[in-house]
Amino acid sequence: MSTRLATGGRLIDTAKQVKFRFNGKHMTGFEGDTLASALLANDQVMVGRSFKYHRPRGIVAAGPEEPNALMNLGREGQFEPNARATTTELFDGLRAESQNHWPSLEFDVGAINKHLSRFLPAGFYYKMFIHPRPLWKHVYEPFIRQSAGLGRAPKARDVDTYEHFYSFCDALIIGGGVAGLEAARGLALTGARVMLIEQTAHWGGRAPVDGGEIDGKPAQDWIDATVAELEGMENVTLRTRTMGAGVYDHGYVLGYERLTDHAPEADGPRQRLWRIRAGHIITATGAIERPLSFAGNDVPGVMLAAAVRDYVVNYGVSVGDRTVVVTNNDDAYLTAIALKHAGLDVPAILDARVLAEDSPLMTQAKALGVRVLMGHAVASVKGTKRVTGVAVCSQAGEGAVIEEIACDAVAMSGGWSPVVHLWSHCGGKLVWDEAQACFSPDVNRPPTGADGMQFVSTAGAASGMFALDDVLGDAFAAADGVSRCLGRKLPKTARASQGERVEEAAMAPVWLMPQGASVKLREKAWLDYQNDVKVSDVRLAAQEGFVSVEHAKRYTTLGMATDQGKLSNINGLATLAHALGEQIPSVGTTTFRPPYHPISMAAIAGEARGDVFQPIRRTPMHAWHEANGAEFEPVGAWRRPYAYKRSGESIHQAVMRETKNVRENMGLLDASTLGKLVVKGPDAGKFLDMLYTNMMSTLKPGKCRYGLMCNDNGFLIDDGVVARIDDDTFLCHTTTGGADSIHAHMEEWLQTEWWDMKVYVANVTEQFAQIAVVGPNARKALEKLGGMDVSAEALGFMEWADGEIGGFKVRVYRISFSGELSYEIAVDAGQGQAFWDALMTVGNDLGVMPYGTEALHILRAEKGFIMIGDETDGTVIPQDLGLHWALSKRKEDYLGKRAQQRSHMADPDRWKLVGLETEDGSTLPDGAYAVGEGTNANGQRNVIGRVTSSYHSPNLDRGIAMGLVLHGPDRMGETLEFPGTDGKTYRARIVDPVFYDKQGAKQNV
Repeated sequence: MSTRLATGGRLIDTAKQVKFRFNGKHMTGFEGDTLASALLANDQVMVGRSFKYHRPRGIVAAGPEEPNALMNLGREGQFEPNARATTTELFDGLRAESQNHWPSLEFDVGAINKHLSRFLPAGFYYKMFIHPRPLWKHVYEPFIRQSAGLGRAPKARDVDTYEHFYSFCDALIIGGGVAGLEAARGLALTGARVMLIEQTAHWGGRAPVDGGEIDGKPAQDWIDATVAELEGMENVTLRTRTMGAGVYDHGYVLGYERLTDHAPEADGPRQRLWRIRAGHIITATGAIERPLSFAGNDVPGVMLAAAVRDYVVNYGVSVGDRTVVVTNNDDAYLTAIALKHAGLDVPAILDARVLAEDSPLMTQAKALGVRVLMGHAVASVKGTKRVTGVAVCSQAGEGAVIEEIACDAVAMSGGWSPVVHLWSHCGGKLVWDEAQACFSPDVNRPPTGADGMQFVSTAGAASGMFALDDVLGDAFAAADGVSRCLGRKLPKTARASQGERVEEAAMAPVWLMPQGASVKLREKAWLDYQNDVKVSDVRLAAQEGFVSVEHAKRYTTLGMATDQGKLSNINGLATLAHALGEQIPSVGTTTFRPPYHPISMAAIAGEARGDVFQPIRRTPMHAWHEANGAEFEPVGAWRRPYAYKRSGESIHQAVMRETKNVRENMGLLDASTLGKLVVKGPDAGKFLDMLYTNMMSTLKPGKCRYGLMCNDNGFLIDDGVVARIDDDTFLCHTTTGGADSIHAHMEEWLQTEWWDMKVYVANVTEQFAQIAVVGPNARKALEKLGGMDVSAEALGFMEWADGEIGGFKVRVYRISFSGELSYEIAVDAGQGQAFWDALMTVGNDLGVMPYGTEALHILRAEKGFIMIGDETDGTVIPQDLGLHWALSKRKEDYLGKRAQQRSHMADPDRWKLVGLETEDGSTLPDGAYAVGEGTNANGQRNVIGRVTSSYHSPNLDRGIAMGLVLHGPDRMGETLEFPGTDGKTYRARIVDPVFYDKQGAKQNV
């Protein structure tokens, strides 16, 4: 049976029929349909089952707020679970299956749960599955795992492709309704770079459906003209099918674009994740209509009034031949009027309000022959798998039935709630609007950046403005305000578009029908359709002491469905407030978190799968290394040269050659992979004092300082040189493997503990190539290139300076990890190879050689310098490594300080760092354990230490090692035994860990 109307359907092309399948049944729709509209057109009212009781569920909404119509789409490599029918555009060959039932949608064994509802109240799982414990493993856990989830997880590899785009703009406007278009038009006139994104395939939002005139012409004509004007501007970017998923700090926004979801045979990626940086953000995200709570409001065929209107006007689909409208506001009258104009019957409008006189919309509805019953409500809905009628009662009573009306659909409207999610993502606060009975943005407490400046605004219905004229006026005002924030001005000739104003009667908050509904009726009035949360469940939560909205949410699972409470939260908050005898604002709201609407894991991953799941990171000089015999080793996601083999050489011989040459002549090391984190802001010094064990705030601009970083458990996690750039800016060098993790470590503490510090951290590791020029001839090479003064007097050890060398703009750090005269020189990444070539050329007469990471390790071990990951293993503290001098005694606190005062951290029996030297000059096995007197509980010899790093030193012509040994520094000269895995026992003396140039004369030359 088709419910397609003979007229209407502004978004569909009736000349282009589309074939699709639902649960194996062949159906047809038209190009422009959504899956939801096509199902309704085929009279498929029931589309799924609820999670808990497996109750029949029908389509409720027409957008992303839909809680019921979740589908498994596609097959094998294009399979997608939990797709909303309301946001899925129809295409030829689409295959959809409903979810959460067995063996079929029409006959579901799980529906037996509704008969057990008295035993399955809110929070029953917290009580039932605890005792007796033996039943957990064998009965409860398998049952829960079998029942969990809605759709099926994909099993085949995804065959589609996905991508990420980066975009920068002065102003980003999220939402392409009339408010978004008006704001975009205003800002575009200032010359600002404007980006406007809209989640659907069409511009204009609700205005074309709801009607009205703008600037004296139909809303659709104004929309078409405005879009055409914006498309003609070079400074404007327009994207449809692109949702604003989340707003984050510093004007960072995630956009989710569906490129070919509606045309899977088309070339190109399926979806795109936009990473947008905007100077200012306007959320013109509209509002969501709320359902009403009455017995049976979940029966298939009970829908939001605006959604019923959408399906009639946009798709030419009749939800029912006879539709009862139930409301507490004037907006629902537009649905009754639209239905009558489409030739459909509206037996009655049940209006919970009692008004002194009719509003213009009421008068219009009555003129069309619609019966309006003021002060009335739905006592209950008749029907199981679809609506067959409603029982009518007085809103002021307890549910006594006055009459029954036969119908096949119910259109309900409980008012509108602004979509404040994106405003709230970055800390924007809300205020309760008593007149509209909704939370709206508090303009006095907007989201602000580290500089205290507002960077998010709202426009139109998202601001709580619902009349067309108010929507346009608010949007223009938002554009004007943002233009001033951006240092621009609207042209003097610019003016706000004028919308037609239709006077409406005040809405009346209605949180339950009827007002004094009996317990029986409350048991059947639903708040969260997907999770089966009833009015009675929220009242039970309050009764059992869950008075916090966040606790009640988790106890009842209200708002925890895939729609994240878009339809249920406000009604749930009101129900909780009334149960507690409090006002709604005092109860508060739950936390809004991104994404606004579910986005696919594939879009988040983008191209990061298969061979590029973790792309290999290469420095600007990587190709040169490959061409010159480099053997690479993985260091994190990087590939660093281990050594450069020459013809006829072994790897060991190459390492020995490189190590000796650095000490005798000159070596070049590609140090680009070392982490480079810029820490900037008035509180940057204070912030780094908390992160590092030693003091950083006293560092002078132009100076460098070696620092240690511990986690909050006191264990050493990274080290590196910190350079102070200016009063508010530091550059922190980290280990190669630690760059990303230390950046995340900094951000975690900034965002969760020290959120009031004015600090910004940027990871600029890949923005610069960094080359270490090392050895006795290093200064000679730089002087031959010419430019800045790099003498010891001009640039002392642990200093840095900006300048020019050989025509390259450089930043030179006078630091050393080899113990030799050393300069670490940073240039823009794009200049890295050219600067390397220049150094190689000028070093030809000075014995220049590139050296790799193994030579680097030998050089640092000769000097007794520690290596994170060698001398540390996650249980080592600075005191173990003899680094007491790097622990500030002047600071009251830093990360790890208190942890290091615990008894086991201050234990005198902790292993300490020492040098190790074999008696015969051989090389100790890396990781070998030292054994002492006695045996342990397993009968094995007691372990009293271990080798942390071990090498053959060509400069000392013997093996050297570092290790952690029990009472090591107090046992100098003592010989230890190290049983090897090769059956040989090595004997090594405990010596000073500094094997070479203990006074540091060579690095300070």
